[in-house]
Amino acid sequence: MTPPNPGDVVYAATDLHNDGSHPEFATGETVVRAGTRGVLVRIGHVEETLAELYLVRFEAASGDLGPPIGCWPKELTPATDDPAPKDLHDSSASPKEGC
Repeated sequence: MTPPNPGDVVYAATDLHNDGSHPEFATGETVVRAGTRGVLVRIGHVEETLAELYLVRFEAASGDLGPPIGCWPKELTPATDDPAPKDLHDSSASPKEGC
């Protein structure tokens, strides 16, 4: 994945499950389905390993952005891989199932 920037549209590459670190979801609960559109809000790293970590808000079924979810780069697909990316705030876009 090309290094993204905050504000970039991304997609969940796989179903994402809560590893216990997100208080709004039960441990093991699916919080985002593969293919769900989101927006990158922050780039950080894990202090001990310096591994990059992305904070993403994925689109909910209602079309609103859900709570921030921490994602590894391998869990995301850039919008450029989508043949017809849509604006997250485009009201004509059909919302996908999400968190």
